[in-house]
Amino acid sequence: MSSSVPLAPAHPLPPHDSSTSAARLFRVADGVHVWRPTPGHGWGLANCGLVTGSSAGTASAAWIDSPYDRTLADEFRDRCAPLLPAGAELEWLFVTHGNGDHLWGWEAVPQARIVYTRETAGHIAHEPDPCDLHGLVHHGDRETLVGWYLHRHFGRYLWPRTTLPTPALTFSGVLEAAVGDTPVRMIQIPSAHTRGDAIAYLPRQQVCFAGDVLFTSSEDEPGDHPVHWAGPLENVITGCDEVLATGATVIVPGHGPVVDRAGVHHHRDYLCWLRDGVLRLHGLGIPAPEAARRLIGENRDPALHLPERLAITVAMQYRHLDGAPEVPMLEQVRGLAQLAWELEHPDSPFPGPRTHASDAAPSSGLAEVG
Repeated sequence: MSSSVPLAPAHPLPPHDSSTSAARLFRVADGVHVWRPTPGHGWGLANCGLVTGSSAGTASAAWIDSPYDRTLADEFRDRCAPLLPAGAELEWLFVTHGNGDHLWGWEAVPQARIVYTRETAGHIAHEPDPCDLHGLVHHGDRETLVGWYLHRHFGRYLWPRTTLPTPALTFSGVLEAAVGDTPVRMIQIPSAHTRGDAIAYLPRQQVCFAGDVLFTSSEDEPGDHPVHWAGPLENVITGCDEVLATGATVIVPGHGPVVDRAGVHHHRDYLCWLRDGVLRLHGLGIPAPEAARRLIGENRDPALHLPERLAITVAMQYRHLDGAPEVPMLEQVRGLAQLAWELEHPDSPFPGPRTHASDAAPSSGLAEVG
């Protein structure tokens, strides 16, 4: 396994494939497999894990995170089935954070007991219903910037009847659990990608599932620019430090290829560059949207797709620097979509209306996602 390596320019954006992506399920350690969408870049294409173990003659299994929708989750479940020990059921679903692309496929394993942080429970309570997002993505006005962007990047996913789960257990701090004889340590980190992030560490195998504090890329598998909703970036960097502090030698990011410790350091360096760049531009009085454009122009990691996501992360860091309140989600995504259009069509204004009644819908109509 290698650390993240820049590969090729990320824009203009590649043609969007609205079909469901294929995926791979592969072993990374004894009793630990990773489910990885292919291609592995694009909104919502998160990594998930399968952990198996046995104790006193009784076999057990767990997921770490769930795919975004039921179609992907059913595929993950079906690929897991031949790998389960005789008599084992998927008893646990350990969730690293509350974004839908790590949770909303839970109905494929309804018997699993769901575990996440107490802060994630609060996050989910203020997130939109998956059915609402389904309606906005599939029935919204595509002649608006928001409608164009959402359909283009989320149109492959379906949640027409998806419900939200009730967790079996929530925690703060550190939770010690086990899948058979395999210890699982869930470690909460400060508000970073979301307010309720946790990492899942398997000490016996020295494998860490980092959730969305870590986005990676490699020569063979280019990834995406990270997007962070809660922050500040200092806490995301702290999250990377927590991953390294576990001693893990195999690290599974929320998005991107599995990496070694050097891969975590590579991404940490990116985050430090981004934090320092935002601080510099903020100090010069540059508005957040223009700061995002300038940082994209520096082309720090050319392999990374979705450079427009810096609009979200930069604006988040500006809010922390200014002590400003949060901005409604649709307003954030409207800025994201505007930047995406400008990067792809630098000399052409968006052909449809920039505002529309659907654009002004309540913020509960859109979910955060990585």
